[in-house]
Amino acid sequence: MTKGVNAMSSGVDRRLYTWGALLAIAIVFVGFAKTYFLKTSFGAPALSTLVHAHGLVMTLWFLFFLMQVRLVAMRRTDLHRRAGVFGAVVAAAVLIVGTATAITAAKLGHTPGPPPLIFLVIPLGDMLVFALLVGAGLYFRSRSDIHRRLMLLSCVGILTAAFARIPIDFIQAGGMPMFFGLTDLVALSCVAYDTVKHRRLHPAFGWGALLIVASQPLRLMLTATPAWQQFASWLVN
Repeated sequence: MTKGVNAMSSGVDRRLYTWGALLAIAIVFVGFAKTYFLKTSFGAPALSTLVHAHGLVMTLWFLFFLMQVRLVAMRRTDLHRRAGVFGAVVAAAVLIVGTATAITAAKLGHTPGPPPLIFLVIPLGDMLVFALLVGAGLYFRSRSDIHRRLMLLSCVGILTAAFARIPIDFIQAGGMPMFFGLTDLVALSCVAYDTVKHRRLHPAFGWGALLIVASQPLRLMLTATPAWQQFASWLVN
């Protein structure tokens, strides 16, 4: 564990995880600026209590990850470990509130583009991928080399919703392939940077990135099946 912490404290790792956290926060802010963070400036409609809670716990998760990265970079691993309990609670809230928000949005038809029952597979798939990455990250919390990579990917893997709401024409014109592609670009950029610096692909990054990327076409294929349509209809009714 000491070896992993020392690696985390190196300049290479500080740059990757700090900038990765800041980039994820920036993407989330830009994507949800009009409808959440700066909604009063844009005259956006009022939000329900559930949506407010969703925005709060998601924001907390990204800020928490940045805080944890900086604590380790400052060699305050004692505080990092103590805060981990709070992080597990926030992660659970992300899953519970995120799932409830996705289902409610589908019921109300509040989706960015695709029909609600089709789009529902996107946020629910994000929650599943998030749960797997965070769960594995917590399981390997004593292996900091694995833990930190999975936690970074847990942030990157849920950026699709933010990309889907960035008001840039070419992004919106690209639809789901573009939203997924941008998420993959961030994930694979982190993996590539780490691989070049360490001269090997770390298995946690390899399997974690594969989970993110492979889940996307599988979700789109799932939406075309009668089983998904029945399941999604059951969820929103």
